Amino acid sequence: MWLNAHRRLPPALGGMTGTGAVAPHGIQRLAMETFLLTQLPNLLTLSRIAAIPVVVCLMLFIEAPLGNWLAFSVYCYASITDFFDGYLARAWDMQSSLGRFLDPIADKLLISALLLALVGVDRFNGIHILPAAVILCREILVSGLREFLASARVGLPVSTLAKWKTTVQILALGFLIVGPAGPAFGPLTTTQVGLYGLWIAALLTLVTGFDYLIAGLRHIRRADSSPPPAAGGTQGAENR
Repeated sequence: MWLNAHRRLPPALGGMTGTGAVAPHGIQRLAMETFLLTQLPNLLTLSRIAAIPVVVCLMLFIEAPLGNWLAFSVYCYASITDFFDGYLARAWDMQSSLGRFLDPIADKLLISALLLALVGVDRFNGIHILPAAVILCREILVSGLREFLASARVGLPVSTLAKWKTTVQILALGFLIVGPAGPAFGPLTTTQVGLYGLWIAALLTLVTGFDYLIAGLRHIRRADSSPPPAAGGTQGAENR
């Protein structure tokens, strides 16, 4: 989503044991992985992934209105962690490759699972499935572009409009999760507010997806026109 976590392992975890001796490679690697997993920003991201099946199960198996509000509560927690994992990672200088890997995956899993679950509980159907399909296709497109550009060591920064899209999308999904259990907002029901928000998010998705596609194709053309590497050279390894 809008504030991706780029967490780096602090240099304090070196190759020394508590006694000053160099730890075996396997033990050192296990200690580093454990340290990364137990950092608070990464724990927040992992908890967001763990919250996905909880939200879906509450929507599918707990009767309304209790299930709607419980699912909404867990969803609010997951949405809040999407801000704080990146914020804390930068504030505490805990950026790492693990964070860069987990954060976008957590976002896409959450959005995809919720859209499918909302269709499953018949929160929207018919023509309203179109914006959901647009959002899902855009996520796949951007993921593919980022994967390719990462192999070429080229970044694809998040635009301001994409952040607004994510904000509208998060709010719309929240309204849809509550659905018929929510209050009326003037002439509109909670579900209708969510549906309007979903259409707005889909429109912004088309615009930002097109921008990302143009930027990605520009880098692809540049890569195709660049001279091939010299014999014996190595290509850049993927960093995802």
